[in-house]
Amino acid sequence: MSLSITSLNSGSNGNCYYIGNEQDAILVDAGISCRETERRMNRLGLNMNRIRAVFISHEHSDHIRGLEMLVKKYGFPVYITKGTLSGSALKLEASSIRHFSANQPVTIGQLRVIPFPKLHDAAEPHSFCIQCNGIVVGVFTDIGFPCANVIHHFRQCHAVFLETNYDEEMLENGRYPYHLKRRIKGGNGHLSNKQALELFTKERPTFMSHVFLSHLSRDNNDPEQALQLFKQHAGATEIVLASRFEETPLFHIGNVSIPSKPIQLPLFL
Repeated sequence: MSLSITSLNSGSNGNCYYIGNEQDAILVDAGISCRETERRMNRLGLNMNRIRAVFISHEHSDHIRGLEMLVKKYGFPVYITKGTLSGSALKLEASSIRHFSANQPVTIGQLRVIPFPKLHDAAEPHSFCIQCNGIVVGVFTDIGFPCANVIHHFRQCHAVFLETNYDEEMLENGRYPYHLKRRIKGGNGHLSNKQALELFTKERPTFMSHVFLSHLSRDNNDPEQALQLFKQHAGATEIVLASRFEETPLFHIGNVSIPSKPIQLPLFL
């Protein structure tokens, strides 16, 4: 059984990623409106009724902006840490809230979701790996630095949504104020093209079939430049741009060499 995945939107204007099989699916983050989520899924032939839960990575508005309406309309359970909920202004019914803990897998139908801590300037930021029948998809965005957790889980993935937020030269020479530049390129900000490429070239497993370049800055990156940078080193891995304006095509991740054991959770934080 393969995993079907798409980026419904990726960028500072909203982030939302779909991962599912033929029966069950989840959303990671809900940063675009309920109506736009519906429209984009409909264009891809995806049914909202297949979604079983929404997982929230952190409390920044571009990751939660559409959550309340989604939950109100569809009653999805929301998996969120206590710290992230406390740090947000979300108004959710208690019955819809499910708290998760770092490195404790959550089972959603046939999906196994593994949350793990990362470096970002939020209350309790997490990234996620989603596993089904040995296929593993990772959502690695809003990362200040590729810490040991990120590297460990990246090595397990057949496909990843990987942050390529900014080009270092464009950020340095751009119009952003100094304090914002420091925040973006600091250890709790975002990954540059260069940092993401280094992670990809050094830690990519041989079975990684797809990389989605994600959360690209509107002002400090050039999508075509980022795409060509990765394609030079991609080999057999397909490189896909995750747009801030529209959904990607639906990709089916499967029929690849898979590890014989499930993900081994790290002992570190």
